[in-house]
Amino acid sequence: MAQSNPAAAVANLFKTPELKSKIGFTLLALVVYRIGAHITAPGIDVNALLAFFQSQQGGLLGLYDMFVGGGLSRATLFALGIIPYISASIVFQILGAVIPTVEKLQREEQGRKKVEQWTRYMTVGIAIMQAWGFALFMESLQGAVGNPGFGFRLEMTLFLTTGAVFVMWLGEQITERGVGNGASLLIFFSIVERFWPSIVQTFNFVSTGALSVFQLVLLGLVMLAVVAFTVAITVAARRVPIQIPQRTMARGRQRESAKNFIPLRMNAANVMPIIFAQTVIVVPGTLAQFFQGIPFVQRMSEALQPGTWAYYVLSAVLVVFFTYFYTSIIFNPIDISENLKKQGGFIPGVKPGAKTAEYIDRVMSRITFPGAIFLMLIMLLPMWIGQLINVPFLFGGTSLLIVVGVGLDTVQQLQQHLLLRKYDGFMKKGRIRFRGRQPSGF
Repeated sequence: MAQSNPAAAVANLFKTPELKSKIGFTLLALVVYRIGAHITAPGIDVNALLAFFQSQQGGLLGLYDMFVGGGLSRATLFALGIIPYISASIVFQILGAVIPTVEKLQREEQGRKKVEQWTRYMTVGIAIMQAWGFALFMESLQGAVGNPGFGFRLEMTLFLTTGAVFVMWLGEQITERGVGNGASLLIFFSIVERFWPSIVQTFNFVSTGALSVFQLVLLGLVMLAVVAFTVAITVAARRVPIQIPQRTMARGRQRESAKNFIPLRMNAANVMPIIFAQTVIVVPGTLAQFFQGIPFVQRMSEALQPGTWAYYVLSAVLVVFFTYFYTSIIFNPIDISENLKKQGGFIPGVKPGAKTAEYIDRVMSRITFPGAIFLMLIMLLPMWIGQLINVPFLFGGTSLLIVVGVGLDTVQQLQQHLLLRKYDGFMKKGRIRFRGRQPSGF
């Protein structure tokens, strides 16, 4: 794969007014998001809340806090972030896979609009429950709330729910009018913003002796390995050969026969299984911590803490499940088979139509399995290594995986915009005549 000039590719981004406007809107929306993530809710002692999060050294609340850029630990307007919207999206995507009526609606344009509206309503409901639970949780912290009671809970619920609805709207606007997937970019930006403080904290650990130089080097190598393997798996694809025979076109023109291939990506779902799995783990576990007075809830909260075997097993199972589940949603072998048949093309040795769809589905299922195992290992191995060398903080590959995955997906979208306008992109690729459905975010 030959590399093009990155500087020229970046310059080309701003040569097209439409693309320049999309990039500008995306950056502006992200700035607005980060401003709202620093507006603290009234009547709260932020220092008491921060002290609690620092004493936990991770945990489910710390994991949630990572996805919202530290907004939860500061009780800001966007403390709930995009998680309620992602949770609602997961619910309707699962319903679409098991309920034929919902699946039919998702295939129609008007039906999709209706499902999107239902998703927004559910987002509001989830946000209200999470906000009320967070208010109860803050009241349980000594000195965190000045005037606890029903009035505070109602005020906090309104404050956080409004923020969650605005973040949902902002993510949809980025997807529609900007570059990249809005929900993914909001999580991406939240994680990246905390990289620099985390780097400073890591070097402080080295200076105080809590972390040795050897451990620091080992952590750095693990991070580089996560990035390298993520890029490799993301671009890896199985090339299924196809044959397009000679065909007579309009006005007697002849189309020459050609040999080409269908690229089936090993990790077609990209980083979405990780986000889905972490959302499923974080939301119930976080709510469990809000109601610790119930013994069963307390035990469930303790069992699902990062670092426990229950957390590892559940994370692994959910990542594998959502890899196959999300791939089945974004990748339809029947559509590819029909498109190939319309062009008169075929896979050598495979009958057109249903047999072709079955063959593509079988190949996709096989190559998805190593992709799912990779996602599982890249999320869990760094945490195991962190525990093995006794680092004084929770270290996981989830944040790096999300950053690399979302970053690559955004770069690929920019690449497509440049190639459509006949500019050189960030990477030069071989010409592919047949293009299957490419995975996207929410």
